[in-house]
Amino acid sequence: MSWSDERVELLKKLWGEGQSASQIAKELGGVTRNAVIGKVHRLGLSNRNGSGGGAASESAAKAKPAPKAEAKAKPAAKPAPKPDPKPAAEEKPAAAPVSRVKQIIPAGQPLPPQPSANEIDPEALAKVSEIEKKAKKLTLMELTERTCKWPVGDPATEDFWFCGLPVQSGKPYCEAHVGVAFQPMSSRRDRKR
Repeated sequence: MSWSDERVELLKKLWGEGQSASQIAKELGGVTRNAVIGKVHRLGLSNRNGSGGGAASESAAKAKPAPKAEAKAKPAAKPAPKPDPKPAAEEKPAAAPVSRVKQIIPAGQPLPPQPSANEIDPEALAKVSEIEKKAKKLTLMELTERTCKWPVGDPATEDFWFCGLPVQSGKPYCEAHVGVAFQPMSSRRDRKR
């Protein structure tokens, strides 16, 4: 499907009228909603309120204020709705949406707080220091599914390496590093007190 001049003009007209990308795709035929969205962005029509769009969106925005003025006049003619019998104090404010997306930390920025030494089992730390003396000190390219992937050192330096000892079944780390990485929450909480 190619975007002929006629189809582009129809797209601009329908977009200016406020139709959705799905409606425009159905009207044009032979294009998907995503194709319409892509073309709208390439034409610079993405902003329907007229602040930054192309020439078609600006003319559409200039044409829109008159219908909005009529829409505002109509509700004034209707009788006012009856007040809610419940007092405003009983209404609960809407909870803010919780984002479940992990924050991406740009390179060179400090990492979020990590567990401190007093939150990790001292026995596990002692085990780790003994194990790291026996570690194979592998590079990233030498790691396999059977080698411990526990990083040691600063990745920005030459002294950075991975443990490389045999992994515990079903885990990415050796037994000593599993003891540090996968601690039950209750034991960490108890040590904080």
